[in-house]
Amino acid sequence: MLCNPKLGDTTQWARLLKSVVRVVFHDRRLQYTEQQQLDGWRWSRPGDRILDIDVPLSVGVIEPQVLPSQLNTVEFHWDPTKRTSLFLQVHCISTEFTPRKKGGEKGVPFRLQIDTFKPSDKELPPEHLHSAGCLIKVFKPKGADRKLKTDREKIEKQPLHERDKYQAASETTVFLECSPWPDPSAGPHPPLSPLALTSPHACKLLSTERLCSSPPFALDTLGGSPAEDLSPGASILETQQWLHRHRFSSYCRMLANFTGTDLLKLTRRDLIQICGAADGIRLFNTLRARPIRHRLTLYVAQEASRQENEVPKNPDSGFYQEISLDELSVVELKGKLAELLALPANQIHRLFHQGPGGILILLGDQVVQNLKDESYFVAVVKKVQNPDGYYLVLT
Repeated sequence: MLCNPKLGDTTQWARLLKSVVRVVFHDRRLQYTEQQQLDGWRWSRPGDRILDIDVPLSVGVIEPQVLPSQLNTVEFHWDPTKRTSLFLQVHCISTEFTPRKKGGEKGVPFRLQIDTFKPSDKELPPEHLHSAGCLIKVFKPKGADRKLKTDREKIEKQPLHERDKYQAASETTVFLECSPWPDPSAGPHPPLSPLALTSPHACKLLSTERLCSSPPFALDTLGGSPAEDLSPGASILETQQWLHRHRFSSYCRMLANFTGTDLLKLTRRDLIQICGAADGIRLFNTLRARPIRHRLTLYVAQEASRQENEVPKNPDSGFYQEISLDELSVVELKGKLAELLALPANQIHRLFHQGPGGILILLGDQVVQNLKDESYFVAVVKKVQNPDGYYLVLT
């Protein structure tokens, strides 16, 4: 890790920078159920961590910290004027989050992301300097060798003009600059994959030629909910925290004395003059964001009369709760139901819908897409043994 002094005045920075390293899910369907996935991993691997710093091999790493509640996150400080090398240990393999947990070549992709911050004044959140991430898959040695061989053979069978679509092999990990990973304390939304951007800051990670791509996501990820709106009564500190959560950290110093009322009084032209055209328009739209209309809304209650040992107790059973869908897919519905019913998403094997005459209809994407908006159901949880898990019936 290094900072390029040609891209910024490092003499104005604090001597030590703070970096946060995370291993998170790359696929959006797993990001929606990240907490359930991590809880399931913690239950199956008590006392283990997903990510650690290999301190003896690392150079220049100061005050490395791990939080017991965050198995996939590590933090450390480092001096940008000195040599710093970070060695990481990833203790989980990609196949641990697939439905059948089988070994081999298939497995979910992870994202390894490093967010770097500069300490700021008292009571203010740290200023974001740089973020970069890459796609990784982790396998046991035999599975990794087999996957490399299979991938190499697959490419060799392609015509020459098709081979150019594949990224060339490299001896070093390739990182892509991106926006900071959303803070889990910022709101009730699931963590979403950050969008690629060009960072104006000087801090750089060692990287090589081609960069990995990030899956596309809507720009309403943080500002679309009424719960995230800036309150007119927000204090200076609360306004600064709101700016930081919504990726306006670089303007926190410029807007250091603004309360919520002050910021809301600014016109579109005022914000463009302060933040420039792109960020000024984005800040204006975020301040006045309207709730996003979901494509399908369902109301689901959990069946109250069930055996005590079938599923974890849910104090909300018997009451209807709202589920909002945007993708209209079985995977999305399964993730939302797993969260509602406090069940591991990877243990829900089948979803059924009770049709005419009490018949059970297997839910597919087409059935979900044809559900009537604002329909209501009672979810019946059925325990099955082979494979171990659950069937859900929406009656």
